[in-house]
Amino acid sequence: MAHQGKRIRAAKEGIDRIKLYGLDEAVALIKDRAKAKFDETVEIAMNLGVDPRHADQMVRGVCNLPNGSGRTLRVAVFARGAKADEARAAGADVVGAEDLVEIVNGGKIEFDRCIATPDMMPLVGRLGKVLGPRGMMPNPKVGTVTMDVTGAVQASKGGAVEFRVEKAGIVHGAVGKASFSAEKLAENIKAFADAVVKAKPTGAKGTYVQRVALSSTMGPGVKIDPASVLSA
Repeated sequence: MAHQGKRIRAAKEGIDRIKLYGLDEAVALIKDRAKAKFDETVEIAMNLGVDPRHADQMVRGVCNLPNGSGRTLRVAVFARGAKADEARAAGADVVGAEDLVEIVNGGKIEFDRCIATPDMMPLVGRLGKVLGPRGMMPNPKVGTVTMDVTGAVQASKGGAVEFRVEKAGIVHGAVGKASFSAEKLAENIKAFADAVVKAKPTGAKGTYVQRVALSSTMGPGVKIDPASVLSA
């Protein structure tokens, strides 16, 4: 067994690895153990009863966290003309068309999220090999291919969190910072869980949300009773 440091051992004390905690108790445990010198990110992991190898069991979507993510995203917008001006006015960090495609193709990616107007997608599609592996390719299913550039930029800046199921059927998402109040974290967690439930694919059979866990960047994981994070 790998040696665990004093800090890790101390953080795990008082956490039952088998017990399913209620949401409020789990949030309290996570906040109490976030002792790093920076503001740790709180993350949720949801094991879903899906096999994403099948197209009708893919889970993907976006959640607008009611209290924001605590992180300031750099947003790039592929647009021309009036829509480009709209993106700049909305607070986009990078705006462009062919020029931006060339920059990204050259490996210079100075943003965290991409938005594109529909007419730009034939151009942006050329960047699939660059943006795809990073999970940054604009997609209408998560609202990043849209004519509502202002709304998309503001949502990205205000706490919109994209999620996509991994091969093992797990969805991860950042739901705030350890410095958030317990109430704000709980609200964000419930909003994220609800968004994942609403994205339930037609091919999902049996129990959809099987396990839920919460953790901070440097802290231990805490298992949560799924019923405590899901709406009735």
